[in-house]
Amino acid sequence: MVLKNNIELDVKTKCIEEGKTQAWVAEEVGTSPAYVSRIVNSREQIVNKTFLAMMDALGYDVRLTYEKRETAE
Repeated sequence: MVLKNNIELDVKTKCIEEGKTQAWVAEEVGTSPAYVSRIVNSREQIVNKTFLAMMDALGYDVRLTYEKRETAE
């Protein structure tokens, strides 16, 4: 089973692009910075291993895409 994304790098890159820290993200979602760090550093926790196995059985790799929401100004 293959997850094409490097989630650790993706989250870190998005934090840099947005000028935010992982601690800021943690506060926004109501969790601890340590928990965000564990999620970022373990791909299996953020994408369900069973889901990946099912998609693998069906012959698919998984690739996440990120789309910036448009904000009303």
